[in-house]
Amino acid sequence: MENNKLSADPSSLILGIIAITISLAGCCCGIFAIIPVILSIIGLVIANKSLHEYKANPEAYSLNSKSNVATAKIINIISLVISSLITLGYVAYFMIYGVFISEIFQQVYEESKNNNGDYDYEWQNDSLYLYEDDDFQIEKDTIRVDSININELIEEELIETEIDSLNN
Repeated sequence: MENNKLSADPSSLILGIIAITISLAGCCCGIFAIIPVILSIIGLVIANKSLHEYKANPEAYSLNSKSNVATAKIINIISLVISSLITLGYVAYFMIYGVFISEIFQQVYEESKNNNGDYDYEWQNDSLYLYEDDDFQIEKDTIRVDSININELIEEELIETEIDSLNN
């Protein structure tokens, strides 16, 4: 019995560990989600090739090397599943996001086509500013939003200070 190592003993295990690390730690990066898929596929192919070599001639290789390659195969399968799910999630996300963006571009294109190239964007139709010919008249905004009612608080404070000054 020889103590030879299989050809994928260290390399397949290293590829599997790197792939699973990148897929778990780097799942927030959509572009790099494909890298662990590629690494785990390469590691899985190398591990399967080495296991077939072992099955063809088990006396030439050590049992420890076969065990390492089998572990590497499992790690590569786990990494492939995780990274594939992350990659598919990003593909679905970008497909859905792309549909919404393309609908917006299509609406802008159709609107500009219907108006002979003059498309008024929403901010140009704002009610805050009214521009007429040469006179820059500014129209007051018709919407009043005061979430903390600062005017009422100031009036109450003034009333309280007037009452305090009258009492003293």
